[in-house]
Amino acid sequence: MALKATIFRAVIQIADIDRSYYHEHTLTLARHPSETDERMMIRLLAFALHASDTLQFTKGLSTDDEPELWQLSYSDEIELWIDVGQPDEKRLRKACNRANQVFLYCYGGRSVPLWWQQNEAKLKRFKNLSVIDLSAEATDQLANFAQKNMQLEFTIQDNHIFISHGQNSVGIELTFLQQPVKNY
Repeated sequence: MALKATIFRAVIQIADIDRSYYHEHTLTLARHPSETDERMMIRLLAFALHASDTLQFTKGLSTDDEPELWQLSYSDEIELWIDVGQPDEKRLRKACNRANQVFLYCYGGRSVPLWWQQNEAKLKRFKNLSVIDLSAEATDQLANFAQKNMQLEFTIQDNHIFISHGQNSVGIELTFLQQPVKNY
């Protein structure tokens, strides 16, 4: 018998000072049986960092053809593709060819620099790809916030995120391994 996804509900309040985005979202997340609390919470963090009324979670781990989150235009073009982990170059190439912007949130501590060393040269050619490394210590702390019903507050400014859950809090700094060059 196949295991079913576990359902989590999150009410998140976002104060994104950089984007002047202040909003509350009520979200339902399905955690795949093979997914860890850490990975699910990173997906929630990615949602908070890119939050909009049109950003949505996809089928995620259960399909190779979709990212963890995406934002579609009214004509169903992929405006934003967000992935989590350390995917292979082929998946990222496909994402960069299909979407206007691609964000990858890497986690895993010491394995990230090794993954980046193996993939950096191939990924540098993708001008619409951002690769962000999240520290293992911070994502471990974030995983402790995972509960069936969560109320979280995200404050975002200058690549720093402060997340509070009741009396507990964690600070996360985004370390960019790659950022697109902006054309002005």
